[in-house]
Amino acid sequence: MGNAHLHAIHVHPVKAVRGQAPREAVVDPWGLAGDRRWVLIDDGGKVVTQRQQPRLAQAAAELLPGGGVRLSAPGMEPLTVPVPRSVGTVPVQIFRDKVEAVPADDESAHAWCSAYLGIGARLVFMDDPATRRPVDPEYARPGDTVSFADGFPLLLTTTASLDALNALIAQGDHADEGPLPMNRFRPNVVVTGTEAWAEDDWSRLAVGEVTFRVAKPCGRCVVTTTDQGTSERGREPLHSLGRHRRLGGKLVFGQNLVPLSRGTIRVGDPVRILE
Repeated sequence: MGNAHLHAIHVHPVKAVRGQAPREAVVDPWGLAGDRRWVLIDDGGKVVTQRQQPRLAQAAAELLPGGGVRLSAPGMEPLTVPVPRSVGTVPVQIFRDKVEAVPADDESAHAWCSAYLGIGARLVFMDDPATRRPVDPEYARPGDTVSFADGFPLLLTTTASLDALNALIAQGDHADEGPLPMNRFRPNVVVTGTEAWAEDDWSRLAVGEVTFRVAKPCGRCVVTTTDQGTSERGREPLHSLGRHRRLGGKLVFGQNLVPLSRGTIRVGDPVRILE
């Protein structure tokens, strides 16, 4: 493990939309700075993701100074959306959680998202991630919060485990779908220089100056079968995960992390397994 290091960082300013791969990122208690602070909701207030709308894979969001975003998508004029000034909130349903969020000030943001997806959609912002949404109490410590990520502040994957998974796909019934790129799994941090599946045994680690607690393995869903460039869906990796990586009824790949300290992580930082 002496040569394990941070291979890549991914920040997704808008949940379910293509993000960015910066060389460094600030780690806040609720996740990487700027990650998944924005989300789309439907007319009923439910979060819209690639589960329902695979076309979101082809949209992109660039994080702007101050927390605003620049949206782009095929067939759409790019649109800049600043952080909302208003203080009025709307309820957002994200899985079992009900969270308050602030709608974008400019109605053009809602119109842009609705036009692209062909449904009524609104773009909303989590104004105070320190208080808005607690982490699942089964896996949390007092005060743990999260942005609009699925459930935990960060998701970690490793290049060795992806290589091992792609080897399994190559031996399976849908070998023509592989090898899959890491973006199918939408991680925040990608570690290289480990053994395959080594992360299953980690409970605490340091990336550069920042320490993290491993909360639980990440159960995977249909989003992983969505080509992030074309929005087309296949059978992998869920078919192979179902045969080889089933844990407690979940198909798992990657580990969910909760930060234990603040700081900045950088591509190339050493990764140390503390326990």
